[in-house]
Amino acid sequence: MQRDKAELLRSIAIDRAAPPPARQGGGGGRGLVLGLGAGAAVVVIAVGVTWSTGLLNRFGGADSAPAAVSAKPAPTAANPAQPTPAAPVSEVRSGNLIGSGYVVARRVATVSADVTGRVREVLVQEGMLVQKGQVLATLDDVLARSDLDLARARQASAEAAVVANQADLVDAEKTLERTRALTGRQFSSEADLIKADARAASLRAQLVKSKADVNAARATVAYDAEMVDRYQVRAPFTGVVTEKNAQPGEIISPMSSGGFTRTGVCTLVDMDSLEFEVEVNEANIARVRPGQKVEATLDAYPDWKVPASVLAIIPTASREKATIKVRVAIAVKDPRILPNMAAKVTFLNEGKGA
Repeated sequence: MQRDKAELLRSIAIDRAAPPPARQGGGGGRGLVLGLGAGAAVVVIAVGVTWSTGLLNRFGGADSAPAAVSAKPAPTAANPAQPTPAAPVSEVRSGNLIGSGYVVARRVATVSADVTGRVREVLVQEGMLVQKGQVLATLDDVLARSDLDLARARQASAEAAVVANQADLVDAEKTLERTRALTGRQFSSEADLIKADARAASLRAQLVKSKADVNAARATVAYDAEMVDRYQVRAPFTGVVTEKNAQPGEIISPMSSGGFTRTGVCTLVDMDSLEFEVEVNEANIARVRPGQKVEATLDAYPDWKVPASVLAIIPTASREKATIKVRVAIAVKDPRILPNMAAKVTFLNEGKGA
């Protein structure tokens, strides 16, 4: 293309430099015309070459620099943009292993009743600190208290029967002694002696039975009293209520029976059992050992270094994530540390304190 442009410009210049046809006349005029034509031809050729060179440079000649090509091709359908890989669970920075994890409670429970019943009153709210044995909620115990009253009445009846049998036995034994004495002096028959002896033996058996009835009645009273007490839901340990699950009027049961039956009154967390649970890559687990000093940083308090130490390495790995869980004990308890908080844990090397 460039050669065709150059040839076209050269032909135009030659055509312009060609001498006009000679007029009829003298030779001097012809010589002047030829001289002027040769000079004009030289000027036109020079101008044409200059102009053609400018056109070649303008439209991209052979000596023009090639355009810069981007080294990174734009993403297309055949070559889509690759997503940025996720950050590793643990990494090595400044010679120390850094892992990510959360604050977990080793002692947490959903507190429920041992019996099925309707909630009469809930005595706790979220965030409340409760002591071991404190009543958290009460259930409707009308029927249970009726059973307890009936058991106590039966116990009283059994105890009264024992007193009556003891009095009858005392009288029967005295009658037996008197009859035995009269029989020895021939003032009473042998039949009267046998009758008195049988009555005393029967009263002894009745006394034993009535005493057993008393023991059974007492056991029934204790059982019914325990059942009444179980209609009060108590805290199994000292902790903080993190979730309230039931309201007055609802039915709760220790077993899930479907429908609208609740299985718990509240969720209780022992704040003294908080610790960090960190996931460490399998490739870096050799850098972790029990008792190793640790510095933890909560995402909520990035400027606060929490001193801690490795408590245990869970002896199993996650096949999906290729990680191993590490339990980290918190050296100082603080109310700012809450369950499920995210944290970064730095496992310190030898010679570095917490």
